[in-house]
Amino acid sequence: MISCSFIFSPGQYDAEFHELDGRIEEFASTLAGFMGVDRWVSDDGKSRNSIYYFDSMDSVRELSKYPDHLKAKADYKKWYLGYQIVVSEVVGSYGDGYFNHPSQPR
Repeated sequence: MISCSFIFSPGQYDAEFHELDGRIEEFASTLAGFMGVDRWVSDDGKSRNSIYYFDSMDSVRELSKYPDHLKAKADYKKWYLGYQIVVSEVVGSYGDGYFNHPSQPR
């Protein structure tokens, strides 16, 4: 399993941002390897993290080539103060079952 953490500090969003964001989210969720997303906000609200889970790098590559994703990436300074992407291989995930988490078997 692959996790892609999109850590960012939001700036000002506009209609174009919301349209692109919605289309990217919809496309990601239709990929065969998409497993889910987990979102976090820092205590001070200045940083956010959207963690997308995929079953393979093939799905990650497919998302990275999506035209709306490429456009958003090129224009990120319109909407974000800054960002960091962390792509990781998840080698394990466990818990007591209380949380419905994308990394848990379905």
